[in-house]
Parts: sequence; structure tokens; C-alpha cells
Amino acid sequence: MRVPRIYHPEPLQAGSEVALCEDAANHVGRVLRMGPGQAVELFDGTNLTFSAEIIHADKKSVRVKITDSRADSRESPLHLHLGQVMSRGEKMEFTIQKAVELGVNTITPLFSERCGVKLDAERLAKKIQQWQKIVIAACEQCGRNSVPEVRNAMTLEAWCAEQDSGLKLNLHPRAEHSINTLPLPVERVRLLIGPEGGLSADEISMTTGYGFTDILLGPRVLRTETTALTAITALQVRFGDLG
Repeated sequence: MRVPRIYHPEPLQAGSEVALCEDAANHVGRVLRMGPGQAVELFDGTNLTFSAEIIHADKKSVRVKITDSRADSRESPLHLHLGQVMSRGEKMEFTIQKAVELGVNTITPLFSERCGVKLDAERLAKKIQQWQKIVIAACEQCGRNSVPEVRNAMTLEAWCAEQDSGLKLNLHPRAEHSINTLPLPVERVRLLIGPEGGLSADEISMTTGYGFTDILLGPRVLRTETTALTAITALQVRFGDLG
């Protein structure tokens, strides 16, 4: 059986004993039904992995002893910041999960004119927490040891106005440029993905004013969740670590 990978939100070091957080303890103790003497692998977001052995496990808590640590970076040389206009239901969760697997470093949920998601502050805060948990689970599954951040949601214009030294890209079905025509090298990309109904003409004009380049993925109109993952994959193939 593959050794389970568990995220620990606090710094770790070899030789120490730690109690797993509630969600991790529930997964190890209740779901996987693991017990003392069995091995797990921990990571704390520092690009290190830690081998550990369970020394105590019951229905409410799990404690482990860390036996060693090693550097293990799985990060792409391309830094990707995804600005994703929020989509309904499970589409947003799917986009976040797969974007993490493909190497995105930061995700900012966005509101736009045609955004179909309407949430009050309390429900939005809960969504952000839920999406961050999806990020952690995706890292545990795909082997990443650095945990991307889901930032607080913001308006499209506020996000576009932020200072960023990277290449700013906006997907547009009538753009003249493609990812393959972008000049090399590129180390940082700020990628904007619009809502299911697309950005309005005023919003597209606004992104141009903030230095975004319109790019085209191909002749077919893709759904928002397909667009994000296709664009991320194409960028990683050209500038990152997919080949």
C-alpha cells in the first residue's frame, strides 16, 4: 500500500513527536484505520518531506514520531497565479483541484459582471476555507510539498490592478496571439479566466488597460473549467516542467 501523505500546518523536524490535526487524524485513524507502527509521510509546505511512524491512534487523535527529513521539490520553474472568476457548484472545486495538480502557485477567486455566484460574506469565507482544503488534498495526492494559497475573493478590476512583474494573460476567443507565439523566456504568469458567459466588452477593455495580453487557445469555445486547465497545461509545456 502506498504510504499516505499528510499535510501538517506547523513546522516539522526530524526526531520530534507531533499530533496530527483533526482532519488528518480522522483520515488516518477512521478512514484508513491505521495504527501504531505503520508509516506515514508528512509535509509542512517547506518543500521538505518527513518520514514518520504512528505511535498512537484512536478514534479522536493520532500521534506520530518523525524519523527523518529530505528535500523534495516538485515545483515548476514557472510561477502561475490563476485569477478565476467563480463558477457554480462543483466546477470551481474541480478547477482548483486540477490547477494545483498542474502546478499553479496562487489562486484568487474573482467576481465579474457575469459571475453566476452570489454569496454573502459568511458563506464566501466558508467557501474559501473549503477550497483551501481541496488544495491541501490535491497536494497530498499529487506529491507537491509546497501548498498553493487560495486568496480572499476580490473584484476583477481590483485583481487586474495589482502590481505584478509577470506576463499578464487573458483568454479571448478572438485574440490574435497564442501561447506558442509568446516570446521566451517567461518565469511568471498572471492568468485570467473569465466566467461561463465570458467577460463583457468593458471588462476586456479594462484588462487591456492594465497590461493584459489577449491570447487564443484554439478554434473551439471551451467551458470555463476546461479553459483554465487547458491554458495552464499549455503554459507548463512551453515555459514550465511538462513535456
